[in-house]
Amino acid sequence: MGFFSKLFSKAEAKPQRELTHPSQLRQGDIIVLDDSFALPVQLRGQSLEVSEVNSYEYEHSKECEWVLRGTSDELLFLSVYKDDEESLILSRKITRETVGKIFDLDQFSQLFDEPGKAVLDVKSVPTDLEQWLGQHYRQDDFARFGYFHDCDHRDNNLSIKSGDSFERYSAISDDEKFAIEAEVYEGGETDVVVSLYRPISDIRQYWPKT
Repeated sequence: MGFFSKLFSKAEAKPQRELTHPSQLRQGDIIVLDDSFALPVQLRGQSLEVSEVNSYEYEHSKECEWVLRGTSDELLFLSVYKDDEESLILSRKITRETVGKIFDLDQFSQLFDEPGKAVLDVKSVPTDLEQWLGQHYRQDDFARFGYFHDCDHRDNNLSIKSGDSFERYSAISDDEKFAIEAEVYEGGETDVVVSLYRPISDIRQYWPKT
């Protein structure tokens, strides 16, 4: 059954559970995003299925990461940020080559240097990253230690032995609408993502897995 056929069949089926907030998402659920021009073209009006639910474990918190898949091969990542208000964090991975197109690499490397006060300036915006980037970033996380688990902590008791340890380095834009994050794992493997913060209301529809 194709992706859109599944979506159509879900529209006809009676939901098996109530789904009204991203924190309730499970593997197989589908969300439909707003078609607003405020969103990047890769997200605008898209129907995305939750293909995986992963967990990040820090000293005092556990967080879900929902892996989203649409009609393209590129994976997107969703998390929920809680401050005075809740926000969606929508992310996508970028390569080292792309990092070098966006930032001066010598400047970007300051993200990993003590005392963790890096200031990053965007030198150019690749076409496929339009509306994913701010102009200026200031560091807000330095060597935050945690574990990545390829499972949903809401259903599993997490064990250090089952997780991959990493250090998190991140910077947020001056307007607090964008972020860049690097996760450095043992052995030096590094994942870099660009993220944007959006209102929870950008999810227009929820379709629970039947």
